[in-house]
Amino acid sequence: MNRRDFTALAGAALVAGPASAGPVLGDDGLHDQPFFLDSFLELGADLEEAAAEGKGLIVLFEQRGCPYCRELHAVNFERAEITDYMTAQFNVLQLDMWGAREVLDFDGEALEERALARKWFVNFTPTQVLVPAAHAGAADLRAAEAFRMPGYFKPFHHLSGLEYVASGAFRDQPFQRFLQDKFARLEAQGIDPDVW
Repeated sequence: MNRRDFTALAGAALVAGPASAGPVLGDDGLHDQPFFLDSFLELGADLEEAAAEGKGLIVLFEQRGCPYCRELHAVNFERAEITDYMTAQFNVLQLDMWGAREVLDFDGEALEERALARKWFVNFTPTQVLVPAAHAGAADLRAAEAFRMPGYFKPFHHLSGLEYVASGAFRDQPFQRFLQDKFARLEAQGIDPDVW
């Protein structure tokens, strides 16, 4: 193989992307996804824009070197049933738990990502804070947040958490009851939720 062939082969690999290399890391050490929201980091405005599209907002906290964040990207975000549902129902904003970018919180306070993580009691990653479209205009996180997925949720529970908020079920029942009802429905249809 000569240099020209090698260059062409390397260029083709870059265009094709990492076929089975797993999630792509950005320059900040966080995993990147094409569906992540490109934002001015003004949470109230981000929620308003999402709500105008009939969607909620997910604020996803991650950190460099997080093995469970990698699992979220390598497993959950590789499943079309999760990403299709998520992107149809939510805009997803990724924040760095230790980052220094300035974020405007729902209450109007401007602070760095790491300070927002402390304020919101985000203690580990990944943490997903789900805010439904109906909570647009909320004065603070307490009024905005419908549900939180602290840590890594396996695919079945992750999708169920998304459905829990998007369907509005969070208003009527705790998540555990929602899961029990979903298990019962699946079993009645002869579907084993454990193989999901």
